[in-house]
Amino acid sequence: MAEPFKNWINRGIIEGMAGHFDKHYADFDASGFINDAADGLELLELKQRTDRITDTMITYFPDDFEQAGAILFASLGTPLQDDLSAGKIDSNGIAGWAIISMAHYVALQGHDHLDLSMTLLKEMTKRSTAEFAIRYFLLNDSDKTLPYLRDWALDDDQHVRRLASEGSRPRLPWGMRLPVFVDDPAAVIELLEMLKDDDSQYVRRSVANNLNDIAKDHPEWVADIAGQWLTDAGKERVKLVRHACRTLIKNGHPKTLAAFGYKPAKIQQATIEISTPQVIFGEALECTFSIDSASGEAQPLLIDYVIHHQKANGATSPKVFKWKTANLAANKTLNISKKHPMKKITTRQYYAGEHSLEIMVNGVSMGKADFELLM
Repeated sequence: MAEPFKNWINRGIIEGMAGHFDKHYADFDASGFINDAADGLELLELKQRTDRITDTMITYFPDDFEQAGAILFASLGTPLQDDLSAGKIDSNGIAGWAIISMAHYVALQGHDHLDLSMTLLKEMTKRSTAEFAIRYFLLNDSDKTLPYLRDWALDDDQHVRRLASEGSRPRLPWGMRLPVFVDDPAAVIELLEMLKDDDSQYVRRSVANNLNDIAKDHPEWVADIAGQWLTDAGKERVKLVRHACRTLIKNGHPKTLAAFGYKPAKIQQATIEISTPQVIFGEALECTFSIDSASGEAQPLLIDYVIHHQKANGATSPKVFKWKTANLAANKTLNISKKHPMKKITTRQYYAGEHSLEIMVNGVSMGKADFELLM
């Protein structure tokens, strides 16, 4: 069994941090820092552990942030370069997981020293990430913080460029939401435009995830961006845009599908047949789908299916599943089949009763067929 992530923040990391802080701060109480930061650590989850270390830093560091910043800067270790997993604490200094607590210290203590804080976060992200810490400054004053991100988007270091994108995501998982960018992402889109053809896949992946965040609140805007970015696009940009639009594609958003060439299909007939009208829980729903072309040209098809699950109150809840892409030849018929397991999973509670299967082609419903789930 894989070791829980929380165990990567341990007493050894705290001792390593203390060793470097002690080198650069004459009045540092290393043993007190270690004992307070590590006390009861095994009972804490990951975020609680990183917060504990930050809180202990606040207690044991000087009140003067400029002095504290100098200690932090001097304690930094070897940058990650291209090896994203190389960060650790060694004789050169601090890198890796410990940086999260150090960046959080800057986020809490550095608001009155913006230039210094931005310098520290820029250097820290080269050794791990500062994507959570930068959000405190964007929340506090986005107008003053954004110029730094624009500069970072042009930096030679891929980790710094990624911070411009990842740190500005409106809905970053495990990070604070940025309401100003949820409401109006124009400033974020400006950054993404600068980074969409970045040489680093690490950066481009972040751009795609950021745009996917934006799509949850501004689907039409992102669909327009997709259409613009796909014009004369190379394979890497196409891959980026497809990943950025994954939620819109899954939801069958018409304008987004059209940007990828999936227009409403011209068909004569579509037929859904369920060969297991009663499905015993633990077994599979089995179905076939056929579609007859009414076009004299080949048509690209994006085929998804939706299971409308029975809920406890008798209503149904839809869940979209990817099926396949296909090219329907002119005036031809496409026949495909599917087995969908109806078995226990951690993310869904199943209830007996009538369910339905719906087939979507290029975002348009081709009809439904009912089946009964027996528990």
